[in-house]
Amino acid sequence: MTARPLRRALLALLGAVAVAGALLPGAAGPAAAADLTKFNPGYIISDAIFYDSSTMTAAGVQSFLDTKGASCVPNADGTPCLKSYRQDTVTRAPDAKCPGGYTGATGERASDIIAKVAAGCGINPRVILVTLQKEQGLITASGASLTATRYQKAMGYGCPDTAPCDALYYGFFNQVYSAAAQFKNYAMNPQNFNYRAGMNNTIRFHPNVACGSSTVFIQNKATAGLYDYTPYQPNAASLAAGYGTGDSCSSYGNRNFYQYFSDWFGNPTGVPPIGFLDSVTTASTSVTATGWALDPDTTDPITVHIYVDDTSTAFVANTSRPDVDAAYHRGANHGFSATVQTTPGQHNVCAWALNSDIGSGNTLLGCRTVQVPSPPRGAFDTETSDATSITTTGWAMDPDTTAPISVQMSVDAATQTFLADGPRPDVDAAFHNGANHGFTATMPAQPGTHTVCLTALKPPPGENRSLGCRSVTVVNHTPTGFLDSVTTTPTSVTASGWALDPDTKDPITVHMYVDGASAAFTANTSRPDIGAAFGLGDLHGYSATMPAAPGSHTVCTYAINATPGDSKPLGCRTVTVRNQAPIGSLDSVTTTPSSVTVSGWALDPDTTDPVTVHMYVDGSSQAFVANASRPDVDAFYHLGALHGFVATMPAATGTHSVCLYAINATPGTNTTLGCRTVTVKNQDPIGVIDTVTASGTTITATGWALDPDTTDPITVHMYVDSASQALLANSPRPDVDAFYHRGPDHGFTGTATAAVGKHTVCFYAINATPGNNPPLGCRTVTVTG
Repeated sequence: MTARPLRRALLALLGAVAVAGALLPGAAGPAAAADLTKFNPGYIISDAIFYDSSTMTAAGVQSFLDTKGASCVPNADGTPCLKSYRQDTVTRAPDAKCPGGYTGATGERASDIIAKVAAGCGINPRVILVTLQKEQGLITASGASLTATRYQKAMGYGCPDTAPCDALYYGFFNQVYSAAAQFKNYAMNPQNFNYRAGMNNTIRFHPNVACGSSTVFIQNKATAGLYDYTPYQPNAASLAAGYGTGDSCSSYGNRNFYQYFSDWFGNPTGVPPIGFLDSVTTASTSVTATGWALDPDTTDPITVHIYVDDTSTAFVANTSRPDVDAAYHRGANHGFSATVQTTPGQHNVCAWALNSDIGSGNTLLGCRTVQVPSPPRGAFDTETSDATSITTTGWAMDPDTTAPISVQMSVDAATQTFLADGPRPDVDAAFHNGANHGFTATMPAQPGTHTVCLTALKPPPGENRSLGCRSVTVVNHTPTGFLDSVTTTPTSVTASGWALDPDTKDPITVHMYVDGASAAFTANTSRPDIGAAFGLGDLHGYSATMPAAPGSHTVCTYAINATPGDSKPLGCRTVTVRNQAPIGSLDSVTTTPSSVTVSGWALDPDTTDPVTVHMYVDGSSQAFVANASRPDVDAFYHLGALHGFVATMPAATGTHSVCLYAINATPGTNTTLGCRTVTVKNQDPIGVIDTVTASGTTITATGWALDPDTTDPITVHMYVDSASQALLANSPRPDVDAFYHRGPDHGFTGTATAAVGKHTVCFYAINATPGNNPPLGCRTVTVTG
């Protein structure tokens, strides 16, 4: 809904009663018009002024109406002047737009309605007064111009450009409250309306599109709200006319708002701040400016910029100045005392009061030229303590010399003077006054809280400079730590954990007790978790081992204080040292014609390391390590996978006793893994002569041969009469493999050249190992040539 009553204004142009509106010149303007050359279409009124509901009380509004309506007479029909207007009002509940709400009353004066609505909705009552004038001329209306219709549409609210006014919003109180709430709505929900602050907006000069428009950068939400309420800007002719009439493309609503506000209440964009720079004093490294500053447009403290030469620092003028409040009645919190660090030498110090709004300008409060002396400079960087002393670090120098200066350190009443001559290249890089100005100073101190102060000393006529004081507590802390675990081997006990003394980063001693026996160890292994937790370095872990016989033992550890003081027990554990016998299995025993092979696994439950296994064949033995991969064993015992074995020993043909023993990883009981009786056999080869044929002078023979003791191909000797040759039976014979299951490659084919006549062809299968070579048979063939 557009609140601006354009329809009424257009009718006025056609001859209706003239009232103040968007398209009408001002009605009954004051004798001295505002300077419209200063009208800024993007900044008509400041937010601070528009939303300041504290500018007028109800009595103040009444006084204003009495003054402006001093010559007003009622209409002959009885319609009263605004200064005398009364109306019954209703209660409005608080909401987001008017958080103060409104409490209705009987026969309220117009001044009370205006003041109460302004307070409830957070709108300047002067904005309401100006809007009443620019919309209906009610502030100055008199006699016949005072009509019930004007009161009915007092603020022009609910009167759109293209339709009659909405009767829902009729009535003086209804108009004032609805318009004030709408102004707040514009500010709270700008996305719902046509004009927005902080961006370029296209704003027309007149409802007639042919009159054109221009781009206006609206600078604040109050100005955007005025355009949402009255959506036209004055053109040049309107501004040149003052309160008069411009041309056919002129509109007057926002021009009149600016004029009436300026003439009645001053510049709607505010006035520059005021104040005074009372004094500028110097200290060793700073200047302090004191004074006061306020913005007459607000009671809030404002910002003051202190310039030292070309460098500025911002402060808020919010200290108490009752004298300023007594003079200007804008509150007491407008004083300032601002200290700015600077360098020795001559400086120009100026103070500027910054306007709380845009548009009115800032104010120079004054300038002073001052001389800053050159005191010593320095810093109290750190203070640390151990169980018997306090150490401070920092730097100190005299800007007037590159020579090191003295620094005095005090611990309570005790003092010590030392020279700040340690290397500090960072100080030299910053001040270009030499690098030897650092110090590290230590003084003895008993346990307890002490005040530690540092002072940089400068001979007269210079001044000493305090580098600061710190409260330091010297504590001989009890060590801390923990006994994380106690583990055993068959011959020892190992305790692990951490220990540190909060008074030092150095590793400390740990005493370990196993029953009555003890040993001292240093807790100096890396523990990054402890370093991260305590910030005293990582080297505070320990893992200490002491011998122990099988049986139950009490193991305790103690953290020993780095300085004379209490030690701390870290914990005790009761553990049992066991020497467990190894375990394992003899999975299989296989033979070849010349050896025995065993396989299985063995481990010692006391270790993850592979163990030794002894293999016996009759009276002969050999040792080997069970370190072949056995994931199945690891899955069950969780001691690693490398506990399998496969071992071979030579053995003659015959029956043998094969036994295996798992050897304990430490002196103790060994374990028999098992014994087997096996027979080593050297079986004779077997085979068949399939064919012997002659063709021309060539004899060809085929067949197969294998040694049951191996899957490898064997040699076959072929004899033709007394001549022989060796063949390898390695060609595919799947039929042989299907029967004997010794692999498919056992076939042979042999050829020999022979003279015409009869010949005897014989074959022998050669044993894979020394043994019998049985004949496969003989054939007689005739070579015919």
